[in-house]
Amino acid sequence: MDTQEMIELCKQHSMYTWTASGAVNPIPIERAEGIFMYEPSGKRYYDFNSQLMSVNIGHGHPKVKAAMKAQIDQLLYVFPGTATEVRARVSKKLAELLPGDLNTFFYALGGAEANENAIKAVRQYTGRQKIISRYRSYHGATNATMQLTGDPRRLANEPGGPGFIKVMDPWPYHYSFGETEEEITARNLLYVEEVIMYEGPDKIAAMFVETVTGTNGVLPPPKGYLKGLKAILEKYGILLVCDEVMAGFGRTGKLFAFEHFDIIPDVVTFAKGITSSYIPLGVMAVSDPIAQYFKENVFWGGLTYNSHALSLRTAEAVIDVMLEEEMLENATRLGSVMRSEMDRLQAKHPSVKEGRCLGLFGMVDLRKNSAGERMAPYNGTSEAMQKLGAFFRDNGLFTFIRWGSFMCNPPLCITEEQLLECFAIIDRGLDITDQYFEG
Repeated sequence: MDTQEMIELCKQHSMYTWTASGAVNPIPIERAEGIFMYEPSGKRYYDFNSQLMSVNIGHGHPKVKAAMKAQIDQLLYVFPGTATEVRARVSKKLAELLPGDLNTFFYALGGAEANENAIKAVRQYTGRQKIISRYRSYHGATNATMQLTGDPRRLANEPGGPGFIKVMDPWPYHYSFGETEEEITARNLLYVEEVIMYEGPDKIAAMFVETVTGTNGVLPPPKGYLKGLKAILEKYGILLVCDEVMAGFGRTGKLFAFEHFDIIPDVVTFAKGITSSYIPLGVMAVSDPIAQYFKENVFWGGLTYNSHALSLRTAEAVIDVMLEEEMLENATRLGSVMRSEMDRLQAKHPSVKEGRCLGLFGMVDLRKNSAGERMAPYNGTSEAMQKLGAFFRDNGLFTFIRWGSFMCNPPLCITEEQLLECFAIIDRGLDITDQYFEG
């Protein structure tokens, strides 16, 4: 098909996400391999965002494709009430890989479905209805997970169901809870505990957090935050749910981001990287007490595609590739290189406010003056950011511009040489935003 015809037909007959479809300018993609994707013309892009922070092992890994083909020839789909060998193998593997007593799994088709079922599970298990989440968060686009979500995408989907409580992240957008990480943690946790008091501790089922906040800043928690939060929640019998849809499966240099912070949550949700997005899969992992409850009581949740054989075989192959090829170790090692490059760009370009990363999970914030005012407002854009995005696209770097920031989330198979090539493109692009720096 002619490339322009392909673009026009996609725009004419399909709806695009989070945009007016008539305004979208899609990149035409014919194939993808490793850290690269290609237009039909042959133009190559570095995939510096792993698509939606999800193609963690890189595109088109031959071992995973071979496993998928083998599963197609064996078994594609049976209803969720069956037992299959691949379901048994993957469940055993995950129980071995997850720390603590997170040994039981509910399989869905994405992160939003995993979180949706986690909402059901914590409410049914505790008999409570209220749920706390944070303003700087994204938990999915179903009706209930939009109410969990704090970022502006929820606004057009309100009003939703009752019982959803929002609190501030320990890193508010404009202000600070303190000067040091210890002060920030202590003051935020005092505030969260006061909100719990106001809302009635015996009415709150759980608190959902992205272990590392994703699209709303790539924000690792300050020192002691998650451990302190878990202690407060336990004090009131409130469950902690860690949303690892974006931060999980190697992105931070560990299989699960909560492993950095010396806690074991009651529930973990994950998706994206578990299949490297080769096929949809989402997972809710629950602790042994919750699992035991649902052995004795009905779990009122179900999905046609629960435990889909092809999805699970893909996950099994992706996990094997990630571990055998030491991608977690690569993410840790190259995370230090990314940190160094961010520091170099901040020293060189006045428009760089700061960069953050944990493993290969990163974001760079831009500023338009020395007071630190963002290069684009909250939930907005600016001419400078639009020009930067156009420069990245023209120069073959695919990543996401988010308000006054841009993301740095390459596949975990990237080499140091390739990572530095990407930052060389970014370096040139920042000359554009420097022109908008007001001093």
